[in-house]
Amino acid sequence: MFGLEALDLARIQFAFTISFHILFPAITIGLASYLAVLEGLWLKTRDDTYRDLYHFWSKIFAVNFGMGVVSGLVMAYQFGTNWSRFSDFAGAVTGPLLTYEVLTAFFLEAGFLGVMLFGWNRVGRKLHFFSTVMVAIGTLISTFWILSSNSWMQTPQGYEIIDGRVIPVDWLAVVFNPSFPYRLAHMATAAFVATAFFVGSSAAWHLLRGRDNPAIRRMLSMAMWMALIVAPIQAVIGDFHGLNTLKHQPAKIAAIEGHWENVGNEPTPLILFGWPDMKEEKTKFAVEIPYLGSIILTHSLDKQVPALKEFPPQDRPNSTIVFWSFRIMVGLGMLMILTGLWSLWLRKRDRIYQNRAFLYLALWMGPSGLIAILAGWFTTEIGRQPWVVYGLMRTADASSGHSLMQMSITLALFVVVYFSLFGVGIGYMMRLVRKGPKTNEGAEISHGGPGQKRTPARPLSAADDDAEDNGTSLNKGN
Repeated sequence: MFGLEALDLARIQFAFTISFHILFPAITIGLASYLAVLEGLWLKTRDDTYRDLYHFWSKIFAVNFGMGVVSGLVMAYQFGTNWSRFSDFAGAVTGPLLTYEVLTAFFLEAGFLGVMLFGWNRVGRKLHFFSTVMVAIGTLISTFWILSSNSWMQTPQGYEIIDGRVIPVDWLAVVFNPSFPYRLAHMATAAFVATAFFVGSSAAWHLLRGRDNPAIRRMLSMAMWMALIVAPIQAVIGDFHGLNTLKHQPAKIAAIEGHWENVGNEPTPLILFGWPDMKEEKTKFAVEIPYLGSIILTHSLDKQVPALKEFPPQDRPNSTIVFWSFRIMVGLGMLMILTGLWSLWLRKRDRIYQNRAFLYLALWMGPSGLIAILAGWFTTEIGRQPWVVYGLMRTADASSGHSLMQMSITLALFVVVYFSLFGVGIGYMMRLVRKGPKTNEGAEISHGGPGQKRTPARPLSAADDDAEDNGTSLNKGN
């Protein structure tokens, strides 16, 4: 298939499924905390705008949560189907970590999700708020365990290898491995930023179409405050994460920078743009800034950054890919910071809701956080190659050894099923967004009876006929 081997297709299949999956947890993490803030503000101020926004975004949360659960199940099965040798080698570490995620985070989320989605006017206000907070905490606990497992694969620690298998000997060292704190903070913050721009883009869409009301304005205002505060913090976290990566995975940093060799004792320049050529072992068309590579990566004017030629060819990540995926992530991050600053400038002039140029920027920045997350994950995962567990197990030794035909068929099926299934789900979610928040939503909820709605029986029923478009309900007949 296009000159690819079965191992290549197995990697593409995993990358495809996890790229779909990561989008949903990222929004789930951000929306869960956003909903907790909205309900808390409503309880404190009794401003019905917060309540209306809560009910609006809780429906989108329900759809997103459902798609995240479905897509996440596939990831767990792939460890046994396509990467069974990895499971045999490292399952004693990764298995328990993923189990802890289910026992703590998923059970916590599932236990309170029903009350959060359907308990309004059925339980006390404090209990409902507590349920929303528990769901938000559950999403963060889930992030904790997933990032711990993945970070251990990047910087393994607290283990011994006995009879060809990894055996944990210090669980604190396993969980809190060297890269874990930085990667956890980086991912959690990325989820908040991505959600902020998703919310802000939704508000901008309505304002550009003349729908100007307190709820829409509050959406944009809160989103831009989040962008203004958190996007710069993310840049600082990214700097610390880069220093940690330089210490533990220098080949990854060299590939990200497209840096092939050091010249004498000269400081390392920063290559802004270029085209790293893995065969010719050089970065073509490089646009460099002297000294800046050393300043950013070592915080000094004279220290050098390790170069790719210092590593054997078989141990080098694909610089062509990670060079550009990293720059996409950083470029979008800079745009996010600039968007936040522009919003502050307009806010001081009381023009944030009227400036159409800014609103169009906010609209088009809607998917920027999710694209940046994907680019970041491509950078960190492809940059780890050729290792699946860094320094311990190569990716080529981790696969199940399926045939080229088997991998081709399953990859094609995944593409068709995912675009069909999740395409419908994402389309439905976007129709909910286009509908916008209703005023006085949730003030009264009918408990059934002749000619009245009954309590929804399915989680996705929390997003019922509010997704109507042109008078047609998506749930008609359910």
